[in-house]
Amino acid sequence: MTFDDDMDLIHGSGNVFRDLGLPNPEVEQLKAILAAKIIGVLDDQKLTVRRAHELTGFAAADFSRVRQAKLSRFTVDRLMTMLDRLDQDVEVTVSVQPRFPATRAAPHVV
Repeated sequence: MTFDDDMDLIHGSGNVFRDLGLPNPEVEQLKAILAAKIIGVLDDQKLTVRRAHELTGFAAADFSRVRQAKLSRFTVDRLMTMLDRLDQDVEVTVSVQPRFPATRAAPHVV
């Protein structure tokens, strides 16, 4: 590739799962964020998946799946509970806004 190549610059939505057209992109992004936090705690505390199992009661295989980003078996609630059992406080902030500018006119009331 050279600098002479014509390329289009496309700005992402801020959610790679939405940009890829995957179902439930907001849930998938939240699960990925929570998994990253779990991995961070394991790394910071130098915990093996077996030690994490001993501390939390969650299967070592669950922590292995989180490390491998295999999150399809996990709910947001389960990931939050894993963080809780790793002695982490989880604070959630929710922002709701239209995804795209409204294109429909308000209904006509007679």
